[in-house]
Amino acid sequence: MSKVVITGIDTSTLPKLSGKEQAELMQKLKAGDEKARDDFAICNMRLVLSVLQRFRGRCNSTDDLFQVGCVGLMKAIDNFDVTQNVKFSTYAVPMIIGEIKRFLRDNNSVRVSRSLRDTAYKVLKAREDLIRTNGEEPSVDMVSDYLGVSVSDVAIALEAISEPMSLCDPVYNDGDDTIYLMDQVSNSKDSEDKWVEDINLRDALSKLGEREKEIVMLRYYVGKTQMEVSEEIGISQAQVSRLEKNAIKEIRKAF
Repeated sequence: MSKVVITGIDTSTLPKLSGKEQAELMQKLKAGDEKARDDFAICNMRLVLSVLQRFRGRCNSTDDLFQVGCVGLMKAIDNFDVTQNVKFSTYAVPMIIGEIKRFLRDNNSVRVSRSLRDTAYKVLKAREDLIRTNGEEPSVDMVSDYLGVSVSDVAIALEAISEPMSLCDPVYNDGDDTIYLMDQVSNSKDSEDKWVEDINLRDALSKLGEREKEIVMLRYYVGKTQMEVSEEIGISQAQVSRLEKNAIKEIRKAF
């Protein structure tokens, strides 16, 4: 009943070691024992798998995230200071999370310049330092002062690495009807001003001659070139151009 399979790994087969056994393995691997290093990594694989749950749906390939998480785990193993009174899991989990977040940011569908990403990483590191020092989430102004950069640079850097959302992402589901992000986004084109503008445009078009109206529709609604319009309605391109200019002039006058 406790079996959970993630990225092809059955968690029930992973070894479980006591705190004392893990401490002994840590001493061996710090002494250069490669087998102890491998054994220690395998028995702590659950840390990576537990972190993956936080990033569900953030990447098409869970296998990729698992591999990146393992890189974070190995970095934590290699950099862990046994003289500090800190549990390995307490030290390793933030390292694993950081490695996965870096991977997601660097593989974001929105391409961001390297310099902007570097600034963003410095901002995140500064925020972590300030949280450890002050015990609370720092403001943008505090991070700005800490790094010696402008508030706008901090805000732009954080915005640049934020993961884009799809308009098709669900934001609420009561079991029957799902509300998507697009349902919550206002459309400025549907404002009162645009509504009045549409009425004015229809009124202006209705006052044009049939040929002028046809040219405007083909040019600006269908998207055809003047040459294509001339071939379709059987007049020269020069005539199309002249009639189009007259039509636009009449529309502007109506507005």
